[in-house]
Formats: sequence, C-alpha cells, structure tokens
Amino acid sequence: MDGQSSRDLVGSLPRGLQVIEILARETAGLTLTETAAKAGLTRAGARRLLITLVAAGYAVQDGRRFSLSPRLLTLARSWLQGMSLWTYAEPFMRDVAAQFNESCSAAVLSGEDVVYVARVPGRTILNVALHVGTRLPACYTSMGRVLLSGLPEEELRELLEAVRTEQKTPKSIVDRKRLEAEIRKAGAAGFAIVDEELEMGLRSIAVPVRDGAGRVAAAINVSTQSSRFTTKEMERRMLPRLLVAARAIEDFFVVQ
Repeated sequence: MDGQSSRDLVGSLPRGLQVIEILARETAGLTLTETAAKAGLTRAGARRLLITLVAAGYAVQDGRRFSLSPRLLTLARSWLQGMSLWTYAEPFMRDVAAQFNESCSAAVLSGEDVVYVARVPGRTILNVALHVGTRLPACYTSMGRVLLSGLPEEELRELLEAVRTEQKTPKSIVDRKRLEAEIRKAGAAGFAIVDEELEMGLRSIAVPVRDGAGRVAAAINVSTQSSRFTTKEMERRMLPRLLVAARAIEDFFVVQ
C-alpha cells in the first residue's frame, strides 16, 4: 500500500474488527483480560474497544464478561440476504429441497469455518438449528470439504496445520493427513459426503458452485437424517439434482 493510502487508514478499526471476530468465536463471552490476551492488546486498549462496541450497540456487558449483541447478527443478515446471487439461487435450491423433503443450504468459506448464506428448510426436523449466518467448522461439513478443496495447495496445508481438530462424534476424523485426503478426494470427485462427523444421525452431501473463472466460490448441500437416506442413496439420487442446481446457479456468474 502506498504512503498516501496508509495515511488514510484508521488504525483502530482493524483492531476493533479483530475484537469482533474474537468475540464471535466465544459465545459465552470474554473478560477484559481474556480479550486483551487473545487480541494481543494492552488491557487499556482492549477496554477502549470493548466499551466503544458496547456504546455502539454491537456488544453487551454482563458483569465482567463482554459478548456480541444481536445487532451485529442483524447487520450480517441484512448483508447476506441482500446478495443478489442467493436471491437468484433460491428457486433452484427450493426445487432440490422439495424433491427430497430435506433442507438445501449454501455456504461460503470464512477462515476455518463455513458461513451459511442461504437455506431452504426441509419438512423434517433435524437436531441442529441452522440459519443464514450460522458458522460451522469446515473440516466436519460436506460444504466445508468442497470449499477447502478449492484452495491452493499451500493455503490448504497451512490451514490444516493451524486448524483445531475435535472429536465431535465417534466418526469425526481428527488426523490431519486423513482430513487432507478426504478434502482432496472431494476435489477430485466433485462432491463430498460427510457421514455423522458433525453430529450423530446427520448426513450431508455437497457440490461446489464455481465462479466465471472456474474457482470454487460457494457450495450447496442437502442435509438428512441417517435413518432416511444411506450414503449410497444420497450419491445416487441427490448428487445429480445438486449438480443440476449448481450449474444453474453458476449461470449467474456468466450473465453478470
């Protein structure tokens, strides 16, 4: 960045956004000392940022703990719901959801997580409550593995070295080499199935949505209960419909 642009920067804004990101990962909230440590700030610096966020309505203070307020979620949802791509994509996702009576969702990659940007609920009830703005660990979701498969090799390996693996269920893969193999398998196959690695009884299948340059820009999936569809049935019946929907959504990038 040139000197003129550097002089135009507001130095405290990146630090404030960093604090927001840290609080977003800590739903139970953090104390001033914990926030300062995680952000690499002095207690005084962290205090000023936290008090500013509270005053602006983007954070709340409960005793010694600070956490994000619903106002920030409203802001994020307004941005996500205003994305014309997902307005365009919803009819195709709705067709998929209706065919299988299951939810159809779309997500993009954000660091180590996927963020839901669109969702058409199914008629059955799953054990997880998902909505636009939900973040889930990319390594343990079908959309996440599809999205990760689109990363450059060096970037993927750096992420896998830094990511926190977790035994969420007995089926969760925690070995980093096995995770890398599954992600590369998804890239080669053009889809991913995750079978009860995030939550027991929950299966999902996802395919990539590519932009006009052929890069993986997003992913769409179908989630189901393990009692309703086997993984083979998902690949045989759901995969073709998801691929048709993904190709239709990709037309958006062509006509832009």
